[in-house]
Amino acid sequence: MICHSEEVGSVKGVDVKKLTVALAGNANVGKSVVFNQLTGLHQHVGNWPGKTVKRAEGTLSFNGYTIDVVDLPGIYSLSTFSLEERVSREYIALEHPDALINVVDASSLERNLFFTIQLLELEPHLIIGLNQMDMAEKKGIKIDVQKLSQHLDVPVVPMAAVKNKGLKELMEEVIRLHEKDSDPPNSPSYGIEIETVIKEVVEKIKFEFTYPKRWLAIKLLEGDDEIETLCYSMSPELATTIKELRSRVEALHGHDSASVIASERYTKASRIATTVATLTEPETNIWKRVEELTSHPILGYMIMLAVVFSMFYTIFNFGDFFSGVLSSIFDLLKFSYYQTFGAGTIQTFLWEGLIEGVNAGISIALPYIVPFFLTLSILEDTGYLARVAFLMDSLMHKIGLHGKGFIPLMLGFGCNVPACLGCSIMETERERLICAFVSSLVPCAARSIVIMGLVATYVGFEWAVALYLLDFLLIFLLGRIAYKALPGEPVGLIMEMPTYKNPSTKVTLQRTWFKLKSFIFEAFPIMVIGNLGIFLANSLGILSLVEKIFTPVTVWWLGLPAATGVVLIFGVLRKELTLILLASIMGTTNFALILTPVQMFVFAFVVMIYVPCIATIAVLAKEFGSKAAAVISLTEVILAVVLGGILSRFILIFGII
Repeated sequence: MICHSEEVGSVKGVDVKKLTVALAGNANVGKSVVFNQLTGLHQHVGNWPGKTVKRAEGTLSFNGYTIDVVDLPGIYSLSTFSLEERVSREYIALEHPDALINVVDASSLERNLFFTIQLLELEPHLIIGLNQMDMAEKKGIKIDVQKLSQHLDVPVVPMAAVKNKGLKELMEEVIRLHEKDSDPPNSPSYGIEIETVIKEVVEKIKFEFTYPKRWLAIKLLEGDDEIETLCYSMSPELATTIKELRSRVEALHGHDSASVIASERYTKASRIATTVATLTEPETNIWKRVEELTSHPILGYMIMLAVVFSMFYTIFNFGDFFSGVLSSIFDLLKFSYYQTFGAGTIQTFLWEGLIEGVNAGISIALPYIVPFFLTLSILEDTGYLARVAFLMDSLMHKIGLHGKGFIPLMLGFGCNVPACLGCSIMETERERLICAFVSSLVPCAARSIVIMGLVATYVGFEWAVALYLLDFLLIFLLGRIAYKALPGEPVGLIMEMPTYKNPSTKVTLQRTWFKLKSFIFEAFPIMVIGNLGIFLANSLGILSLVEKIFTPVTVWWLGLPAATGVVLIFGVLRKELTLILLASIMGTTNFALILTPVQMFVFAFVVMIYVPCIATIAVLAKEFGSKAAAVISLTEVILAVVLGGILSRFILIFGII
């Protein structure tokens, strides 16, 4: 990350000037790494106005400038096949950022330049951030940066963002471009036949608009629906001209005009890449062998199962050990506290009402959630999650999704909120809804705390694994039902397969912290307030009334203690609260004293299935509407209660546990 403190200090007493910079590029080119390195902690994530697509923004101070950085969605074209493509091109053309940084993967130059050429058609103030130069060198690719800059007529800055190399030079180039105040580069030219046609369309466009006329002409020839509607409303006679010119192109080339233009772009990208890049003997790379093994049709699945099992087993052992250590420390503190201050009403209120909430969060939740987020970040940073999506493509099609849908499911193990937001990577509204539904059923880190801290600890690790397997079975069955109930057909898998890379310690820890800080700053206050509320309600006798109301469900049907009715209600706030508040109500964190193994298993199952936390419900309502959120939530509550009761009787009858 660029040194903010040094730069801010250097501009004291100077009028700070402002710039807006946008990052654009294909998926998996390191664009998010560039964004994180530049902006550090000075960033926030929201949605584009009126859209469900995520919008990341951040700021940095550099050489007397305050620079706002906007991270555009990772896309491959500027068509309107997806919301991501639409918001990206609208922002570039209509918002006019001071500089547009096209982050390009140097190890896949030709494919990336296809998108670069499309960006140049919009005539922005473009800078090429030639990223992953280290990966290109390992592949034996040498790129003449100066020659590439000459061919594209834009500045090119070589980078290795994950190692924080080239970012300072990139920002210097942004400022140099701004202060130079030169005209944006010209749109790239194509073959004489297609250029003649483009020129004819430009001459017919008599109206002025924010988009460049040449770009409008190209999009009209490609048959872009949005641009056709826009232009034909201003000049209806254009429709006849465009139809005639498309026919001429098709007669000349034997293909539709959209394919001809795409071919021109590919030809230009290929010619530039071939001219500026040379191939040498690549370095021996262990990751290449790993790529082959993890994508193998047989070994790939075995490795995936081993990775997932090892991940959960490591998290359990780490969490179990540190949970025990931290619980022992708090027990000593509790003993010392009462020895020092006594056991009066105020002292009891402070410890049992307030401190116990913090204790439960630290000793029960953090030991499991920290290694969980850390492991998930490592899998993301190495590129392994993309391999998992590839391997799971066939199975995911059974529930109406393709392999990319498995990525939100994997994110769901950390938190259901980003998992539901991550469903935007799916192409259709139908797929997004199915993906969000099944993602909300994935046992997040909060649910895993209950599974690990209760079932794995007191019943056995194998029974915790059994709970996860039951959940996966339910996800498959319910996804299949949703697939049949909702109209439409799944689309095929089209995604970038990134090369493996060593995860950056800094980036991995930074990513882990961003996930963890929401838990610390959002969950901890809820835990303390929830624990305090339970303490006060218990003191006033309110809990006994709530317990009686829910007794038919909790005691008679589910076979659980009456107190669980209260904690299941509070569990809607945060799922880890169910375990923490249960310990608070029952007066012990030794759950073996208050629950039988069967009750532990059933309780964890119900917590795992029933309605996600309130934050997830809010995200579902925002993304898909309140009706869809209500249907999903109600379905999961009914499923948890009905299946929980059946499971309890099944276990007791057959004496399984």
